[in-house]
Order: sequence, then structure tokens, then C-alpha cells
Amino acid sequence: MTEPQKQETELTGPEAIARVKELVEDIDFTMLTTKDPAGNLVSRPMSTRQMDDAGDIWFFTLDQTKKVAEAEADPEHDVGLAYIDPKGHRYVSVAGRATVVHDHGKMKELYSSDLEIWFEDGLDTPGIALLRVTPVECEFWEPRHSKVVMAAGMLKALVTKDTPDDNMRHGRVTC
Repeated sequence: MTEPQKQETELTGPEAIARVKELVEDIDFTMLTTKDPAGNLVSRPMSTRQMDDAGDIWFFTLDQTKKVAEAEADPEHDVGLAYIDPKGHRYVSVAGRATVVHDHGKMKELYSSDLEIWFEDGLDTPGIALLRVTPVECEFWEPRHSKVVMAAGMLKALVTKDTPDDNMRHGRVTC
């Protein structure tokens, strides 16, 4: 595929932002990556509560966790989010900045009973907080065609020994 064709099919701007929001909220679980004190990248699963209209991505946490300490220790509070839906071939990467938020109204808005597995006393759990990730750069990849069309294209490429058609749609947003 030539570079001009690739640029024509890449989503940017408001359309890409809207698609990132849909994917992030639909895929739900992400791997949140921080740097530990030794400088190693470490990741852990997190459940997304919301990507708001400003683009911020919200999670529940506890104040006294390694992820909070690591995010706050980084001078820029840099974190990464990796959303993966292998069955649907959908992927989102977010580079962002993390902030711990103690806004009871926002917590009440985002809280649901399924969180009680982690927060036994609900919103009264000592140290409960929100982790807000403000994206700096987002990218996503998803199928351009249905699974049947993608499978046919891959089969054709195997038989003809050609490179498969570019079946993935890509979007990029610098926030």
C-alpha cells in the first residue's frame, strides 16, 4: 500500500476521538502501565468507568496502591493504557497523564455495585479514589471489514502468496 492511500484511510480529529471513546467504553478492561522505582514498566488490569466528553478516562482505585505511588512519582505522571479485544480484532493505545481525584460527586456518578468485589464498603471504603487519565496521544486499530471478508482476504493471501489487503482501519489523535 502506498503512503498516500494509507493517509486517506487513517482517521483523525473528532471522528477518531469519537471512535476511541466508543472502543474504550466497549472493551472496558485495559492494562494500565506505570514505571516502578527501578524504572521498569509494570502493568495491571483496570476496569474503565467512563471516558468523559473532555476525553478523560476514569478508574476507581485506592490511595495506597503501587499504581498510584508510581504514577505520582513520575515527574509528568505518565501512564499507558492498552485495550485489547482479540476476538473482535480491536485495539486501543493511550499515552496519558494520571491524576488521583477525590471528588465524592464524581465517585457517586461512576460507582456501581459490581465494584464491591474490590471496595467492600462501597464509597465508604477507606482510601477510595478515582484515577483520571488525561490522554496525550491515542491510537486504535480495528477491522475495516466484517470477519467473513477479512477471513476471505487472508485465505486469498495464503493461496496466492501475496501480502494480504490492509484489513485494519487505523486512527490517531494527539490531544
